[in-house]
Amino acid sequence: MTGDENEAVVTVTRREGITVVHLHGDLDDDSAPAASRALGEAATSGADRTVVDLSGTCFADSAILHALLQAQKAHAAAGLVLVLAGPLQPVVRRLFDVTGSGRAFRMTDSLETAMTC
Repeated sequence: MTGDENEAVVTVTRREGITVVHLHGDLDDDSAPAASRALGEAATSGADRTVVDLSGTCFADSAILHALLQAQKAHAAAGLVLVLAGPLQPVVRRLFDVTGSGRAFRMTDSLETAMTC
């Protein structure tokens, strides 16, 4: 990182046989391709569950929402579980609330809960 705490960073880890996609910083049109790639790879990783850690996300726009909805579709089609983990910043929560898209996802308030729910 360059020191900008809001810089978009997408990383993937494996934890207890679960793929965890960490989305950090301000996520928008510029970071959507990296997020989409990571989420797509997670759907084919061989893990039964993917957790998207949004706890470090400061901002997310419609491009990221689209990537998450596409990932949800891909996971459901493959019989896999996709869980969004918070806690969510108010501006990120608002994206799901205003669009009504929150009901399309399984969401938890912590990474630990997302690992097992």
